[in-house]
Amino acid sequence: MEAHTAVDLCREAIRISILISLPVLSAGVVVGLVIGLLQALTQVQEQTIAIVLKILAMVLVLAWLMPWMTQHMMEYSTELFVFIPERLGP
Repeated sequence: MEAHTAVDLCREAIRISILISLPVLSAGVVVGLVIGLLQALTQVQEQTIAIVLKILAMVLVLAWLMPWMTQHMMEYSTELFVFIPERLGP
C-alpha cells in the first residue's frame, strides 16, 4: 500500500468520525450555552443541572439520529472492505 493511499483512508475515517459525532456534540454545546446563559441570568450556579440536561440532550439526539449514523458507518465499512482487496490484490 502506498503512502498516499493510507493517508486517504485515514482522512476518510476522520471525516466520517467528525460527520457522525458533530450533531451529538452540537446538541451538547447548544444546551450548555443556553443553560449557562440561564444560570448567569438567575445566578443559580448549580453544575448538576447543566450536566444532566446536556447528557439528556445528547442521548436524545443520539437516539434520534442512530439510523442515519449507522447508515454512514455501514457505507464506510462496506467501501473499506471492497477497497482493501482491490488495492492489496495481485
